[in-house]
Amino acid sequence: MKNEKIKKAVALKYPEGAPAPFITASAKGKLAEELLKCAKMNDIIIVENSEMTDFLSVQDIGTYVPEEAWEVIAGIFSYIAKSQD
Repeated sequence: MKNEKIKKAVALKYPEGAPAPFITASAKGKLAEELLKCAKMNDIIIVENSEMTDFLSVQDIGTYVPEEAWEVIAGIFSYIAKSQD
């Protein structure tokens, strides 16, 4: 019996003027793999953070990222901004 963790993926968006980033998609298993494949095909930067993915994957799609995750998410968005320079 394998002890593999189910793959999860969460997509975020932080539009200008929004009070916080919000969850645009969340998937598990094969759908998570498809979400990641779609992101790669569209040159969307993927950041792997399994703890944050676990936390965000139980939130509702369309809701803002909870305040307790802002510090980690800010670091992720900072990393993305720097990688696009």
